[in-house]
Amino acid sequence: MAVGYLPWNIHHTGSIKLSSHRSHKTSAIRNIAHFANSVPDFRSKSLNFALSTSLALTLSLTGVGFAEAKVGVNKPELLPQEYTPVIDIAGFLSAGQENRIAHKIADLEKDTGFKLRVLAQNYPNTPGLAIKDFWKVDDRTIVFVADPTFGNVLNFNVGAQVDIDIPRSFWSRLKGKYGNMFYWKEKGEDASIEAAVNAIAYCLREPVGPSNCLEVR
Repeated sequence: MAVGYLPWNIHHTGSIKLSSHRSHKTSAIRNIAHFANSVPDFRSKSLNFALSTSLALTLSLTGVGFAEAKVGVNKPELLPQEYTPVIDIAGFLSAGQENRIAHKIADLEKDTGFKLRVLAQNYPNTPGLAIKDFWKVDDRTIVFVADPTFGNVLNFNVGAQVDIDIPRSFWSRLKGKYGNMFYWKEKGEDASIEAAVNAIAYCLREPVGPSNCLEVR
């Protein structure tokens, strides 16, 4: 998800004769071609940047800003040996909780086609960008990073297709309800994680429309 940036800047390097309609038309065609050729490359670079920063807890819909960003992390050695949609580096979850969340994620993916992935960490102890390939993150993926480093334990990187179907305000409300410091310090990080997973699953199963995901459950 691109946040707050225009994907390209168009610069005119040659002189343009204002009196020439043909010159304007040629320039416009070139700009359109430049636009079309730039989109795939931008999307790839944008995804790499978003993941490297969000997985270091620097890209969050309502979290810390880029000016306060930590350095991105890439530690594939911290990845588990076998595939799992839940990686708990921080030890917030019991084995039973991990198993329960993994089953909920599998059912959600089967029902909706959206991929929810959960990473519990304490920055900088995190695999960071390495999870992009491990989880094959794409436009239908929600990367949920649970980390209390910056106060709110819930942080999300949302794929472009998810962003179309789910209003951005949902993630802000979710963070406010289950991610705030008062909640997770009283009930535990594990409770925040499970509550957030349940709320996301409920939201993604709602029919897409002007009233979907208006309530965090």
